Amino acid sequence: MHIKLFLLSLLMCLLSSTVFADRTSLKKTLKAYFPNEKIQILKTIPSLKLYEVIVGGQLFYVDEKANYFFSGYIFDLNTERNITEERLQQIKDTRRVDINSLPLKLAIKEIKGNGGRKLVIFSDPNCGYCKRLEKELVKITDVTIYTLLYPILNGSKEISKAIWCSKDQLKTWNAFMLNSVKPAIANCDAPIDKLLQIGKEHGFNSTPTMIFANGVVVPGMISAEMIDKKLNIPTD
Repeated sequence: MHIKLFLLSLLMCLLSSTVFADRTSLKKTLKAYFPNEKIQILKTIPSLKLYEVIVGGQLFYVDEKANYFFSGYIFDLNTERNITEERLQQIKDTRRVDINSLPLKLAIKEIKGNGGRKLVIFSDPNCGYCKRLEKELVKITDVTIYTLLYPILNGSKEISKAIWCSKDQLKTWNAFMLNSVKPAIANCDAPIDKLLQIGKEHGFNSTPTMIFANGVVVPGMISAEMIDKKLNIPTD
């Protein structure tokens, strides 16, 4: 079942009608039902008496008594604004992940030029946008790229395992992503499930997802020019 439908049905069945005095109490209650999901309580929408809640990396709304759990878009018809879309953009623009907290030892590492800049990518080998991103990355130099295999699409786990278990991971990865050369079947103790769990904990639900040295998270494919500019932004 899709996570939105699962969370919606479960919360509407389980949450009590307790009035939450603060965000800490609300988060504690949500955590009791979703112990394995990362939960964030954002701001309230006073006019609607709703809390913005991120569960499993997705934005939802909870009423002040936690009787109801909402997913979808909220529109202000007076101003013709998509409030939810605006907030999603703000959240994306301010999100940070410390790249040193990520399992870089489990990445396919590529050093280009002097390798002075750093970029981490959660990528699925069957993802079309990931393949387009790889073509953009060919144009960039003076960077160390850490590719973490993140096979969230159907049929991607076996390909990811074959790439990881190959004799030359980087060569095999590039051959598949740039030239559609399928990797030979190989078996080893590949850390695919661990990478999937780590990505889930960070709320990464799409590929590619890029994390720059300053911690900025950028989901989706962007041009080489935009990547180059973001790589040049100094860390805080």
